[in-house]
Order: sequence, then structure tokens, then C-alpha cells
Amino acid sequence: MTDRDDITGRLTGAWRTITLSVMAIAGAVVLALLVVTLAEVNGQRDRALASQRHSYDVMILARTVQGTVAHAEASLGRYVISGDQQLGQIYYDDWRRARQAIGRLAKLVRDNDVQLTHVAILQEAFRTRGDELALTALSTNYGKNSQALSRFYQARQSDALTRINDSLDGIITDERLLLEMRTTQARASVRRSTTIAKVLAVFGVLLVGGGITMGWVMVEALAGRAIARDEAESERLRADELAEAVARATEELRAQEARLRQVQKMEAVGQLTGGIAHDFNNMLAVVLSGVELAARHLPHGADETARHLEGAREGAERAAALTARLLAFARETAINPEPITAAALFDGLGDMLTRSLGDGMTLVLKDESDGWCVRVDRVQLENTLVNLAVNARDAMEGRGTLTIRAGHTSLPGDGAAGASGEFMTLAVADTGCGIAPDVLDRVFEPFFTTKPLGKGTGLGLSQTFAFARQIGGEVTIASRVAEGTTVTLLLPRDRRSEKSPSAPTPIAPTPIALAPAAPADAGRAILVVEDDPRVLSATMEALADLGHQPVACDDATQVGTVLAGMTQVDLILSDVLMPALTGPEMIATLPPAFAHVPVLFVTGFAGEANGGVALGDHPVLRKPFTLAALDRAVTAAAARGDHPAPLAAE
Repeated sequence: MTDRDDITGRLTGAWRTITLSVMAIAGAVVLALLVVTLAEVNGQRDRALASQRHSYDVMILARTVQGTVAHAEASLGRYVISGDQQLGQIYYDDWRRARQAIGRLAKLVRDNDVQLTHVAILQEAFRTRGDELALTALSTNYGKNSQALSRFYQARQSDALTRINDSLDGIITDERLLLEMRTTQARASVRRSTTIAKVLAVFGVLLVGGGITMGWVMVEALAGRAIARDEAESERLRADELAEAVARATEELRAQEARLRQVQKMEAVGQLTGGIAHDFNNMLAVVLSGVELAARHLPHGADETARHLEGAREGAERAAALTARLLAFARETAINPEPITAAALFDGLGDMLTRSLGDGMTLVLKDESDGWCVRVDRVQLENTLVNLAVNARDAMEGRGTLTIRAGHTSLPGDGAAGASGEFMTLAVADTGCGIAPDVLDRVFEPFFTTKPLGKGTGLGLSQTFAFARQIGGEVTIASRVAEGTTVTLLLPRDRRSEKSPSAPTPIAPTPIALAPAAPADAGRAILVVEDDPRVLSATMEALADLGHQPVACDDATQVGTVLAGMTQVDLILSDVLMPALTGPEMIATLPPAFAHVPVLFVTGFAGEANGGVALGDHPVLRKPFTLAALDRAVTAAAARGDHPAPLAAE
């Protein structure tokens, strides 16, 4: 029995040892499996989070592209309507940011063939849309606002815009579906891993009892904590995205508000300037008319009084010229082509450039044009030269020599400048820093500038290019780094103006005659329509002094009644802008019996000749005017009529 007990004990101990070993091994295996399962759960969680972040990035970037494209098109629309160069710059910057965002989107989805197909369609549609909008922006930049507006409305119906939005919507939809699929897969994997863990936990309970139970509780706690962290991280990401979107929208609204205030300010300044100029010219008309009338009635020998009156007239004329020039450079004048020689251009430009450039600059004007003449708008040409001079000053940092040289050249049909014929040249040369070769090819691009932010619009040279092309000319540029730059305008020669050259208008006015001169054609019956009593009185006295028979009317609505009381009318002399009716509206309401009476419009508006009112083919006399100018205008206007109007029916 002892041997049997011993054997039994040994067998029992061995079995216990084996059992314990098996349990230990099983426990170790279970523990290892639990560790592997937990690691797999964590890995799946991390992969799910990475997939979620990737999908969120794709969707957010796609929405960003949509918003940026929409904002760019809205900015272009406002630029086409208003012509504001800042809006054009905003369009250009937004479109560039949209292009960069599409590039980042292509990189994000490079591992997804379906999304790459959407991106390829998006990129092609974006390029097509960019070309369409570029034509609209270029037309606006060149001043072709009607053409630009037409193109803009046509572009709104473009298939490219639809394809852009469809591609972006497709990217977002596919990414959302992919996110849902990945989330579903991650949850299913977590559930499978959890099930395995549960089975192992049950098996572990049988093996190691409470220890496995504690391990299972720990696994459950860790899994719950991981899910909570995932949810918290997702909520944090969404909150950060929302806060960033709100901040961007707030900043954009502030910028839009600032731009709107600036536009409203500039519109108000323009309206105020036009109104002041109109009133100022009316006052100058009264002054100039009074001075001339006083001079015409001076007795012989009153030389001292005549000299003082001459000084007063000269001051009034200079004030009128100054008003016209200031508003001309504010782009308030209509395009008015006229024959111009380099000598006449330099006479009026030298003082202005000297004041604009500053004391640190030396201005050199050289006329080697041999009297060649061009036919251009003087204001546009002066603006172009001033812009080039200011650019040169900036390149020289306010110190150096600026040379404007007038010359002439003849180019064959295959000329280097791309033009042929005879041209007067205006070369603006500086001694500044020059332009790098890689930048030289882009200087004529709209909105391209190398100046710091806020120091330039990038439109100066592009407007110069547009001006030269508009008149059939060209512009060239040559530059060496650290040596200087020369911009040359080639303006088509006008031989017809050279055949009958007219002497340049002298700066000093013609002396006032002491004795009144008889008018060329006296005795005309003239109806004067003017709402300003001072201008009306001065005009009446001037016409009477010229030998005419003026009849006054200070209310445009009463012209028909006044005409009915006149025995004869040879001319209607009318202001353009009046409170009740404009001059053209008043003429349109005349009775049929006076439809053929010649009309001479007079205006003190310093902007366009008609102040935005259609005048038909009637002649216009600008305020302030001299007696000689009034006499010539009346004679020329009256000559356009066939016969004096018949008597009104009684």
C-alpha cells in the first residue's frame, strides 16, 4: 500500500505539476492572446482615427476650393462692374489660392483611383474656367467694360463651372461614403476582437479564475477609454474646424466691410469733386465775363486799369486750367484725340513732373523728334508718362536722373517691336536698379508687381501697354540689373496734322482789347436758358455787348412759354445740367414749330463734356469762356440752322 500510495502521490504530484504547467502555459497563451488582441484593437483605433482625419482633410479642402472659387468669381464680378483694381487683385489672389488648394487635394487622394479621376476632371475644368475668366479680367483691365460684362454673364452659364462643382461634390460624397465604410469596418473589427477577448476571458476564468476576470475588466475599461478618446478627439477636431471657419468668415467680412467703406469713400470724393468743379467753373465764368466786359468798356488811355483787368483774367483762366488738369488726372475727362508734338507735350509736362518726382531727382527732356506729330488723347499720354516717371523714381529710390527723350523711327513689316510704319518715340530712361531677366517677361501682366504689399497695384505697365495698343502703337522695355531701365513708347505718326501745323498755344493769355469789337454776325435773337442767376446775368450782358438780342429764361420748364412770346428766335443757348430738366430734355419738349432752331449747349461740368447726358450732335461750349469764344460758338451754332423759327401762333 505504501508503494501504491507513493506511486499515487507521485502520479498526483506529476499530474498536478502537469496540470499547473498546462494551466500556466494556457494562462500565458491566454495572456499573450489578450495582449495581441488589445494591441490589434489599439492599432485598429489608430488606423480608424488616421482614416477619419484623412477623410475630414479631403472634405474640408474640397469645401475650401468651392468657397475660394465662388469668392474669386464674386470678386471678378464686382471688378467688372466697378473697375476697382483692388477687386481685380482679390480675384487674382483667390484664384491662385484655389489652384494651390486643388494641388494639395490631388496629393491627398493620390492613393484613391476614384478620387484621382474626380481630381483630374476638376483640374481640367478649373483650367478651362480660369481661361474664360482671364478674358473677362483682361477686357476689364483694358477698359472694355461692356465686353467684360458680356463675357462675365456668358461665363456664368459655362459648363466648366458646373463640372468644377460636380467634381468637388463627387469628391466630398465619395470621401464621406469611404469614411462611413471605414468606420463600419473599424467597428466590426473591434467587435470581432472584443468577441475573441470575451471567449479568451471565459476560458481564462476556467484556468486562472479571478485573475482573468480582473484582466477582462481591465480590457473592458481600456476599450471604453479608447472609444471615449476617439469620440473626444473627433469632437475636438470638429470644434477646431468650426472655430477656424468662423474666424476665417469673420476676417473676410471685416475685409469686405473695409473695402466697401473705401469704395463708398472714393465714390463720395468723386461726386463731391465733380460738383465743386461745376460750381467753380460757373463762378469763373461770371468772373471772366465780368472782367472782359469791363475791359471792353474802358475809355482809351486807361492802360493801368486794363493791366489790372488783364491780371484778373489771366488768374481766372489759370484757375480754370488748373481745375481741368487736376480732374483730368483723376480720370474725369473724356477721350479727346488731338495732334500733339513733343515740344508742346514737354512744355506742359516739365513743371508737373518736376513737382511729382521731388527734389532728389534730375529731370532731362530731350526733343529729337524733328517736329513729328502724333494724334492721341493728351490726358492719357500725360498720365502714361507720369506713371512711367513715378515707377522710375521708385526704382531709383528717389535719387537719380530721369531722361525722357522724344525721337522718331520707321519700322518694316517684320519690325522687332511687332509693328510697322512711322512712329514718334518717347523713351523714359532711369538709372535705377534695373529688372531681372526672369521678371522682365512678366512686367506687362495685369496685377504683377515686385513692389511690397500695399505699394503697388501691378497695373501701371499693363495700362501703358493697353494705351499703346489702343492707338495702334507699341511699347518696348530694355533693362540691365544695377544699370537702369528704358521704357519706349512707339506712337503712330500723324502726317495730316504736320501738313497744316498750328502754333502751340502760348501760356500767357491774349491781352484784353480796350475798345469793344463788333461781332462777326450781330443782331441774333437768342434765348438763354440758365438756372444760375449770376451766370445768366453775365451771359446776357456778354451777348448784348456782342450785339445780339438775348432773352432770359431761368426755368427750363417755361421755355415753351418764353418762346411763344418772342417774335423771332435764331438760337437757343442752354445750360446742360439744370434742376427741373436737363438741357437735352428741355429741347426734346419744345413745340414742333421750334424743332429746327439751332441749339448751343453750355456746361461747367469739368468731367465729360456732357456730364453723362446725351447731347446728340449739338455743339458744346465749356465754362468759363471768353467773349471771343462765345462769339465764335454762337456764330458757328447759328450757322447750323436753316432759317429763323417762324412766329408763334397767337
